[in-house]
Amino acid sequence: MKLNRHLAVFAAFNGAMAVAVGAFAAHGAGPQIKTLLTTGASYQLAHALLALICANWPAGGRLAGIAGWLACVGGLIFCLALSFLGLLSLPALGAIAPVGGVLMIAGWVVLAFAALRSPSLNV
Repeated sequence: MKLNRHLAVFAAFNGAMAVAVGAFAAHGAGPQIKTLLTTGASYQLAHALLALICANWPAGGRLAGIAGWLACVGGLIFCLALSFLGLLSLPALGAIAPVGGVLMIAGWVVLAFAALRSPSLNV
């Protein structure tokens, strides 16, 4: 099994950032911003975990790596867009969040193709 190190490192930093944003949402953000930060952090954390799975998938191949990158970058863009929207009160940044959402969805779809193309593992 070959670990996709770069994806694993990026995913780990995304996970750390998600925890930091979530902690700020819980302990330092005002009530109007809290929901945006919590939503962004939860999506980012879930997709950082997905990326770690893809980085470690023994039979996933190139498609699993692509799925991981799509999920991780999408989660980061989504979280940053919601965070900046809430913290800077710039409504235009709300238009960037769907870009992250589309990337996250694409990551799941590519992962489905990777699963279909992978040989079965007898563990």
